[in-house]
Amino acid sequence: MGTTDSTAAEHHSFQAEVSQVLDLVIHSLYSHREVFLRELISNASDAIDKLRFRGVTEAGLLGEEPLRIRLVPDEAAGTLTIEDNGVGMTHDELIDHLGTIASSGSKKFLEALRAKGDKPDLMLIGQFGVGFYAAWLVADRVEVVSRAAGHEDAWRWTSNAKDGFDLEAATRSERGTSVILHLKEDQKDFLQPWQLKDLVQKYSDFVGHPIEMLGEKEEPGEGEEAVAEPGFESINQARALWQRSRSEITEEQYKDFYKHVTNDWEEPLAWAHFKVEGAQEFTGLLYLPRRPPFEMDAPGEGRRGVKLFVKRVFIMDNCDALVPIWLRFVRGLIDSDDLPLNVSRETLQDSGVVRAIKKQVARKTLDRLDELARDSSADYATFWAQFGKVVKEGLHLDHEYRERLGNLVRFDSSHGDGITSLAEYVARMKEGQEAIYYSIGETRQAAAKSPHLEALRERGYEVLYLFDPIDTLAADGLREFQGKKLVNVANADLKLDASPEAKQSEEAAAGAMKPFIERVKSVLGVRVREVRSSSRLKNSPACLVVPPGAMNPAMERLLRANGRDVPPSARVLELNPTHPLMVAIQERSAAGDESLDEWIELLYDQALLTEGSTPDDPHRFAQRMTDLMQRALANKA
Repeated sequence: MGTTDSTAAEHHSFQAEVSQVLDLVIHSLYSHREVFLRELISNASDAIDKLRFRGVTEAGLLGEEPLRIRLVPDEAAGTLTIEDNGVGMTHDELIDHLGTIASSGSKKFLEALRAKGDKPDLMLIGQFGVGFYAAWLVADRVEVVSRAAGHEDAWRWTSNAKDGFDLEAATRSERGTSVILHLKEDQKDFLQPWQLKDLVQKYSDFVGHPIEMLGEKEEPGEGEEAVAEPGFESINQARALWQRSRSEITEEQYKDFYKHVTNDWEEPLAWAHFKVEGAQEFTGLLYLPRRPPFEMDAPGEGRRGVKLFVKRVFIMDNCDALVPIWLRFVRGLIDSDDLPLNVSRETLQDSGVVRAIKKQVARKTLDRLDELARDSSADYATFWAQFGKVVKEGLHLDHEYRERLGNLVRFDSSHGDGITSLAEYVARMKEGQEAIYYSIGETRQAAAKSPHLEALRERGYEVLYLFDPIDTLAADGLREFQGKKLVNVANADLKLDASPEAKQSEEAAAGAMKPFIERVKSVLGVRVREVRSSSRLKNSPACLVVPPGAMNPAMERLLRANGRDVPPSARVLELNPTHPLMVAIQERSAAGDESLDEWIELLYDQALLTEGSTPDDPHRFAQRMTDLMQRALANKA
């Protein structure tokens, strides 16, 4: 029926409730008007792909003309034309595809091929049949002139998207389709060549066909002067680098492409290029930057920097659904052949495909980090200094990757300057050491000087220093490594082996302290859960430790800093029976010194400061210290 003979224009009503459906498509479906160009170029690309597929079995259909997509801006007429020399449309196909909203020609084409048992290797974008209607985001009238491949006649489809469309015979010298947009007055910026180039590079740079734009080209003239002549110039790369084999791509090309997609002036630290085949097919090219991107920790959406392409057409920046938040520093892209999108192609639908891709992104990134840590310790140290805090979030958020992340995390330790891996720590463990010990502090120095380390230091045990805010959550998430539990040195139930003689001596000292311990309990009351003699302290008089099941003070501070209302928890006060200060205080207690309560309060406040907490009444703490120092000096005088 593509040869319908008519010289008069035909008027048709849309085959759907146009007042409701078109209004939804034009005003509600897309959040950015500029995507009209992406949609129309995608349709043109599909038309060329259909022609190439048919050309395999229909001799002479392709002809000799190179396949291409062209943009023709016309400022005088206020029109922008997007044209292709693809498969084109017949009279009836124009009615069916453009006059019936949400009728997808691409979808029907594939369904017809599958019904015949064919399995076409086509990269068709159209799924919903609504991309064409994005034209009215910027135009108040749209013309479509099309000539189907293998046909002599052409047809003009015209509509203002309000009360239907007109269809009339037209002339066209070659097969294909021209979409002519009569732009709204406030949308004529889209006629600027630089604007069109930017949009093509953003959305359609890697469409697999040349995209050319009409402009003025300088041609050699008589003499030395060049003459500006109208002509078409290619404005897209036309071949996606990530679709090529890794063996075909040089290191410099990988680096240049990184700069192209990220606008980073520095070269990447490393990259991973992979193709996944099977139930889901997609290609990924992921980069590790040298420095944190400025938007990495921006609040709200847009923190993750992986771009999403579907069949080489750009869909969205910062695709959160495909990247775990603890890998938000990763840059690059994912190109999928079968990723489910919503109708506007601006939002991913939650699906098994999305979850499978997200797992692969995590796995491939961790594989590359493993290689970097193994093969280039200097580069990995650079990476860890910039992104270690983010990676450690994964230990808290994704237990699935706990073991793999355990191999990648690095900490400062008492072994020496610089960072160490947990594997290196385990390899250095002393004979008889049962656990991996760590100390938490506000700074590295605070963690290293904690009184909780004294007994471990005496035994020669290495201790990890945790001083990033995320470290407490990371340690709680990891729990163990290579069968060795991670143990906080401030835990009340810390158990260290001791000789029988040492145990006997500690028990005797603890027994002698019982009267004083009762005095301390009566002074401090509910502020402490328990008071006891300590076996971990060697050089300090007292410390607070965390009873089983209680939240450690670092976690309390972290939650309060994030606006959580966390009530203070009572901890266990440990006293060093052999410390000279404790010996002197016990003597004063036995002598009935009335000022002893003030000394006990000061001892407790000092223990709070040592763990990084603030005394309940800082002013009273300062006054108490002043009073006690004055008395001490007066007695000495």
